[in-house]
Amino acid sequence: MTQETGNRWRPVIAALANPDVRVAFGLLLGGGDLTGYLDAKSPSRRAHIVRVLTASGAVRAEGGVLALEPTVFADILADVSRRKATGIGRFLVNGRITQYPASLRERDDLLRWVAERVLEHGETVSEPVLTGRLRVLADDTALLRRYLVDAGFVDRSRDGAAYTLNEKGAQSLSA
Repeated sequence: MTQETGNRWRPVIAALANPDVRVAFGLLLGGGDLTGYLDAKSPSRRAHIVRVLTASGAVRAEGGVLALEPTVFADILADVSRRKATGIGRFLVNGRITQYPASLRERDDLLRWVAERVLEHGETVSEPVLTGRLRVLADDTALLRRYLVDAGFVDRSRDGAAYTLNEKGAQSLSA
């Protein structure tokens, strides 16, 4: 398979999106009657199924017999584990903040990302509402709320009861 590293999964998933190819692959996996299944198809459909399976890299043809490519899934998983997160993704696991950047620019990027997800332009919310929205993104909501205010993305009312996306935060939404 000559797929670009990190994209080896695409032809496999594309192949499995086709119902006929998916059945053929399942029969191959489960040791079912693949030959009987293919023989019941028209010659052009049979050729298409074989072509898609082999092009995916998950199956190879050996002497006219289809066989599973034993390393394809391990190779795909290895590609995924080698990819490094970039940008704010370095600070997230499953969409949740696991650490804060030391760099102020990166921290601003992360906080901008948070502000875009928790507040709409012109919206004012109470502290409990904002806390609930932040809880989806981080465990320490008080710290994140403080960072948003200190970085200038969110304004807090004097009594601390209401929060609003300010001009800096609103500009990030339109940028």
